[in-house]
Amino acid sequence: MIVNTTFDFLKELHQNNNREWFAENKKQYEVALQNSKLFFTEMNTELSKNDSIEKMNMFRIYRDVRFSKDKSPYKTNFGVSFSRTKPMLRGGYYLHIEPNNSFVGGGFWEPNKEDLLRIRKEFELDASEIRDIIADKNFKKMFGELMGEQLKTAPKGFDKEHSAIDLIRKKQFLVMRKFSDKEVLSNSFKDDVLATFLAMRPFFDYMSSVLTTNLNGESLY
Repeated sequence: MIVNTTFDFLKELHQNNNREWFAENKKQYEVALQNSKLFFTEMNTELSKNDSIEKMNMFRIYRDVRFSKDKSPYKTNFGVSFSRTKPMLRGGYYLHIEPNNSFVGGGFWEPNKEDLLRIRKEFELDASEIRDIIADKNFKKMFGELMGEQLKTAPKGFDKEHSAIDLIRKKQFLVMRKFSDKEVLSNSFKDDVLATFLAMRPFFDYMSSVLTTNLNGESLY
């Protein structure tokens, strides 16, 4: 489980985001890192029992500040992603641990041009299945609604009056569930995260089906 000392380190890092403080507190960082890594590895094991996971990627705490106005050298969170096994399974899971800003997320962050067009064409043809998925009681309880950046108007080649234009305009297809610090530090957090990940599966499986077939439903692989 995530322990208090991990949160304590991240809170202090938020207040002292500089290399001198970090160097002086390297041991505390290593303890917090190991706690997070252990928890993420346990999540990978549990998730892999329910889905085919190709890779777990724990993000480094060091920020790339080359093109950022914010020159703070460190992130104030621990994050990890779990990638499903391609090409047949699409979508990715993400877990973010940060005081007052912990969440589970997932979906399709930056679909390439071909995938985005294929998704939009599917919605244009028939949006009933995706609407059923995002209207499901468990989906709405966990995530509320489908999130992500979208165009202000219809993409080129699509009718702005189409009944599914609210979905067609999207450039990203994301879900997110936030957790309080108390929830993160509870004994049930691992089960809560897993349940949240599994609630994404109908959405992921639908999108995987779309992205591995043509508009006639014929497999591309």
